[in-house]
Amino acid sequence: MTFTETSLQGVWIIEPKVFTDPRGYFMESFKQSEFEAHIGKIDFIQDNESQSGYGVLRGLHYQLPPFEQSKLVRVIRGKVLDVAVDIRRHSPTFGQHVAVELSAENKRQLFVPRGMAHGFLVLDNHTIFTYKVDNAYAPQAERGIRFDSAGISWPIPADQLILSEKDSAAPPFSEFTRIFNELNE
Repeated sequence: MTFTETSLQGVWIIEPKVFTDPRGYFMESFKQSEFEAHIGKIDFIQDNESQSGYGVLRGLHYQLPPFEQSKLVRVIRGKVLDVAVDIRRHSPTFGQHVAVELSAENKRQLFVPRGMAHGFLVLDNHTIFTYKVDNAYAPQAERGIRFDSAGISWPIPADQLILSEKDSAAPPFSEFTRIFNELNE
């Protein structure tokens, strides 16, 4: 596997070695020893999977401490633009984001550490997105940031996106610090 750290500290692109022959292909999608050698020890506790059609945007989601989640994400069918936004308030890259195309074809994965808002835009019909997490889903701690407020260039016009009510109603990034402070008073 090849591990490449992005411009956001702790966010890594992982590219597995893919072995092909006339029968198809084989790859290791996760190998704990290699993961720990490059990224560190993460105890993943759950695997999740979603299926979505073209134009679905899920995110930008995060959970408040102590319920934050690290994620190892990949696409097993179709294609997405996967995005991580740094919401670590004392980080030198606070408010910045990385966007990586993940597809069944390129087999890239993205590791998103705790302290990031995460989302993805589906770029192909019948896309299957899967991810490991290191902490349980906590609905009382779930929050979001409006998709069009963090400086991300989405490749599909906003009026063509399919969002949940919750994601459409998420506050803009400009309110993130104020909201975060109010929740921690």
